[in-house]
Amino acid sequence: MLSIGTLAKRTGTKVQTIRYYEQIGLMPEPGRTGGGQRRYGDAELDRLAFIRHSRDLGFPLDAIRELLDLSDSPERSCAQVDDVARKQLKAVQARIARLQSLETELRRMIGACQSDRVADCRILEVLRDHEECLSDHKGGAL
Repeated sequence: MLSIGTLAKRTGTKVQTIRYYEQIGLMPEPGRTGGGQRRYGDAELDRLAFIRHSRDLGFPLDAIRELLDLSDSPERSCAQVDDVARKQLKAVQARIARLQSLETELRRMIGACQSDRVADCRILEVLRDHEECLSDHKGGAL
């Protein structure tokens, strides 16, 4: 049996995070010693490692809950798991596209700045131009 501190170290998860996962039902309520200390076994270690790896891959908590529910029902179709993973892939691809757009804009701003003085700095000028920023957001650039 593992203490919460040992579980945290073995999975690279903060103690507060483990407690939070217990509160929201991602982790089961642990067994306790006579003195009230939490105790965890291999099943909880595996479950927390699963959650941790899923979080590292960017899965939101609702998707992790769904994956855990599916993993607890081995007779269910793997297609449901694929659907969850495909949704996450689309979300990652959308974030990458937004980041590439941001990279392009930052490169453009930096390339346009040829000034030696802050008073003439094109980067600061662009950042101050709220109207341009608002029109870019409406057009979906960011």
